[in-house]
Amino acid sequence: MHDDRSLVEARLRRVLDERIRPAVYPESVPLEVAVWHAPDEPVPVAEGLAAEPDPIEVGARWGAPWGTSWFRVTGTVPEAWAGRTVEAVLDLGFDENMPGFQCEGLVYRPDGTPVKGLNPRNQWVRVGAPVEGGEEVRLHIEAASNPVILDYHPFRPTRLGDKETAGSEPQYTLTRMDLAVLDETVWQLVIDLEVLGELMAELPPESARRWDILRAVERALDALDLQDVGGTAAEARSRLTGVLAAPAAPSAHRISAVGHAHIDSAWLWPLRETVRKVARTTSNMTALLEDEPDFVFAMSQAQQWAWVKEHRPEVWARVKKAVADGRFVPAGGMWVESDTNMPGSEAMARQFVHGKRFFLDEFGIENDEAWLPDTFGFAAGLPQIIKAAGSKYLLTQKISWSRTNKFPHHTFWWEGIDGTRIFTHFPPVDTYNCSMKGSEIAHAARNFKDKGVARRSLAPTGWGDGGGGTTREMVAKAARLRDLEGSATVTWESPADFFAKAAAEYPAPPVWVGELYLELHRATLTSQAKTKQGNRRSEHLLREAELWAATAAVRAGFAYPYEELDRIWKTVLLHQFHDILPGSSIAWVHREARRTYERVAEELNAIIDAAQRALAGEGTTPLVFNAAPHTRAGVPAGGAATAETAGGTVLTSLADGGHVLDNGLLRIEIDARGLVVSAFDVEAGRETVAPGRAANLLQLHPDFPNMWDAWDVDEFYRNTVTDLTGADEVAAGADGVSVRIVRTFGASRVTQELSLPPGERRLVLDTEVDWHETEKFLKLAFPLDVHAERYASETQFGHFHRPTHTNTSWEAAKFEACNHRFVHLAEPGWGVAVVNDSTYGHDVTRTVRTDGDHGTTTTVRVSLLRAPRFPDPETDQGVHRFRHALVPGADIGDAVREGWRLNVPERRATGAGEVAPLVTVDQDAVVVTAVKLADDGSGDVVVRFHEAHGGRARATLTVGFETTGVSVTDLLERPLPGTAAPELDGNRIAVRLRPFELTTLRLKRA
Repeated sequence: MHDDRSLVEARLRRVLDERIRPAVYPESVPLEVAVWHAPDEPVPVAEGLAAEPDPIEVGARWGAPWGTSWFRVTGTVPEAWAGRTVEAVLDLGFDENMPGFQCEGLVYRPDGTPVKGLNPRNQWVRVGAPVEGGEEVRLHIEAASNPVILDYHPFRPTRLGDKETAGSEPQYTLTRMDLAVLDETVWQLVIDLEVLGELMAELPPESARRWDILRAVERALDALDLQDVGGTAAEARSRLTGVLAAPAAPSAHRISAVGHAHIDSAWLWPLRETVRKVARTTSNMTALLEDEPDFVFAMSQAQQWAWVKEHRPEVWARVKKAVADGRFVPAGGMWVESDTNMPGSEAMARQFVHGKRFFLDEFGIENDEAWLPDTFGFAAGLPQIIKAAGSKYLLTQKISWSRTNKFPHHTFWWEGIDGTRIFTHFPPVDTYNCSMKGSEIAHAARNFKDKGVARRSLAPTGWGDGGGGTTREMVAKAARLRDLEGSATVTWESPADFFAKAAAEYPAPPVWVGELYLELHRATLTSQAKTKQGNRRSEHLLREAELWAATAAVRAGFAYPYEELDRIWKTVLLHQFHDILPGSSIAWVHREARRTYERVAEELNAIIDAAQRALAGEGTTPLVFNAAPHTRAGVPAGGAATAETAGGTVLTSLADGGHVLDNGLLRIEIDARGLVVSAFDVEAGRETVAPGRAANLLQLHPDFPNMWDAWDVDEFYRNTVTDLTGADEVAAGADGVSVRIVRTFGASRVTQELSLPPGERRLVLDTEVDWHETEKFLKLAFPLDVHAERYASETQFGHFHRPTHTNTSWEAAKFEACNHRFVHLAEPGWGVAVVNDSTYGHDVTRTVRTDGDHGTTTTVRVSLLRAPRFPDPETDQGVHRFRHALVPGADIGDAVREGWRLNVPERRATGAGEVAPLVTVDQDAVVVTAVKLADDGSGDVVVRFHEAHGGRARATLTVGFETTGVSVTDLLERPLPGTAAPELDGNRIAVRLRPFELTTLRLKRA
């Protein structure tokens, strides 16, 4: 037989495009349309419905950027259509290639009842099936004219990302507003042919199944009269029944389809628009659930559920009913799908606390899985947090985006820093926006790396990023793929059902130890510095507010601010979403974030001040409040006392323009360029700075990645570097014991103050940058005389080691990585820490000196600022302040302690006398991360702590109040089943911890 595949396939494509799809709506009549444009921000539904609109014609331009227009469409169903299915086809000017990324609408009935959402792949509203004829149709559309930010020429700078700069030019052209007859037979024929055509293209040319499909498609096309598609569609379909009925092979890969709409809580749209995106999507999905009995939809991010409850109570009622029916499924158990690299220990824990508690309180449902399809890599401390929250599974997709190395598993155990293992799945479909295309299904089956021992994977199915969700076309395709020869099988299932079956099928999967590093989007650790600083400072202010409010509640009857802290925590957690904290959102999002963090700081400082006043009482005794988890200058952790005084620091000016700082522990030499050429550890008799090198070196790189500007830094940025060694001023600071340095470069200016606190082994670097560069990357370098093959980087509830060498492609790919408060390098007996108060990105490299002593120079570089132009063309422009410290002679415990010291400074007050801590720990390796009152309002005190040095620890906790019992709990403060309560010996509790083990105790007050 001659090979005529290309002829038949080309025929199928053209007939589908030009004859069959247009025949889905064979008859139509125009609707009358009027529009009212809201003058500014979105208005309540009642106001939009009541507004008096003006007539508008199809073909007219509408919608200023970020505007809201209320369309009213009216019409009458023709009498001749009686007995047929009729839909309103409402095209606001959609580009079908951009679902979720442009204009959208939510359709209401005149009484304000939401019907469904409109988006580029979902333009229909059912009027009747069948209609009687003569029905009056009146619908209202709340239409959002969100501008297209990520266009066909992506990453071009645009001012459309902020309402303040976007202008008023109409963005869209009203394209179609009709009542139309839906020919359901033709619609079904479209699905038949799409499924078979897509499957056929994935089968080998020599496969008999491919030829069976080809001939069946040919026979169907032969049966179709192109001048009477509707009249011959049934016959065409009948010629496809045989190939559609052929069952899948017993060995076929099994796909669990989960209806989904990954909605970014903010990204190329502001938070307020996400509230409406969620309402539109949930309206669509509850409507689809009513029409499709097999369909199951899962939605993550408790914040988004809370938005529906607060802002769209009518939609919420439908959602609650669908949840009760078991078909609209809460997923993930987190407040938002957060970044997991940068959130601190407690914040990462609270993502699960607030997320899981919302679903428990609203529905009595507890999630077993963490659901993070789009997060940019996963910190090594996360597995024990997931477990401590009562969950046991993780799903993500994003690691498939890695550019250098292909991850070797799709289903595996992920082991964290403390040894906790979490059953983890990466869907081999390689998208969280699966649309049931044959290419996607075939790719999942081919790509699955665990063949031979497992056969099951998950496919999140529906339009996402900007929302929209699953369509009726996807559901119809899945029905045909349920058991179809040549394809993987597809079944709608909840995440819980998938994970239970996958774990039972594959009880001993391979193990991956350590972080799940995404070899992409590394610059998200630096972009939008003020957002990152706001997050870090909010986290520590929340710690202080809880600590001092709990202490004041127990000691002085202070009213613990449960509601305020709950609200503020949720605000901070929302801003840890994986496109806000990483700095990859439009200007509007980050402008609002800066203001939000300012309000958060004001509120938390007010709580802290009120609690400390209640604790201090009236008096003139100078007090230092120490919220850090280690004693400082004689002031106990979590208490207040008069601080001990240390020795002094001497500043000596040198004839060559340099200066020396000396406090008896460290001797720091700063040359006339303002660079640190020596940091001598007096006790160890050892130099810190590598020979011939200088620390405090600012370095400027060009920064123009190949794509994803705010997200990416490509390794070639290192090929060109400018050392900023010129100084406008190097002089003694105003206090006489610090050194002030001023540099200018390009259009920017840096002012630094270097100081050596008395009695402390740390050089503090305060850096202010007035930044006006574009497409540049600013680093702060510390070349250290340390021979280290690995370094420690702080993560949640511990630290993680990364190599300093690049033996393998996996190591070379980690050329930019995340740390929290410190990085630490060491040789046996001596080490160095570099600590920070608000930066995350860094790199560590090593070279062997070819002259002199042939020793090893290990350079730590802190990433300070970038200047990408997309999606925010003004990223990071303006004044920024950073604080870092170089700590010579530091062991890992010193690194932990100094990281806390820099991030949680003491507060000074006067009062009646000392304030005793609620809880003290006699072992520095045991770090208390939270002291608070229990969330249930019982008055119990909750203490969370972990082993921070990476070794075994035995410690005694001393309780500073009368307690009648203690229990070990999960993160939600519930007793852990099967875990014995520690023995309470008077007011002392003995604990033993494994390396990095996390523990939460609940102390019952007498």
